Amino acid sequence: MDTRISQHITLAEVVRSQVAIRKEIDNTPDDEQLKNIKLLAEKVFEPLRKFISDERGKSTPLRISSFFRNTALNKAIGGSVSSQHCKGQAMDIDVDGLYTDLDNSDIFYIIEENLDFDQLIWEFGTGFNPAWVHVSYNERNNRKEILRSRKIAGKVTYKLF
Repeated sequence: MDTRISQHITLAEVVRSQVAIRKEIDNTPDDEQLKNIKLLAEKVFEPLRKFISDERGKSTPLRISSFFRNTALNKAIGGSVSSQHCKGQAMDIDVDGLYTDLDNSDIFYIIEENLDFDQLIWEFGTGFNPAWVHVSYNERNNRKEILRSRKIAGKVTYKLF
């Protein structure tokens, strides 16, 4: 399954999940989800990668830690029932440890200042650097909503950034 979703993303990368493998969950997207996946890659991932590569003066791969999750996989990992990952509209990016001059906060602020998006979430981490960056894109009506996630009394909460 090495079908290209975009210049730098394959379908295998989009659907890869350790939990899906372990629990034998078929994480294959349907046609509508695949359309959304391609749109997210075209409108967010590829422009982000190009922007960072141009700024650094060299090709800069990005690590996607989570992309598409069908409802069965999403349930298995305890994801939100309204997760845009299930629609193929969201991805999580984590570059911490890949580069000495780039971290997750850089990714967050580059997206915020330069790209169109539906939701941008500073996921956990510290006040200086998120553990990962969640970004979604909706073909219709991007909200430009910016949130910060935290765990309070064992429950994940979101507040405006």
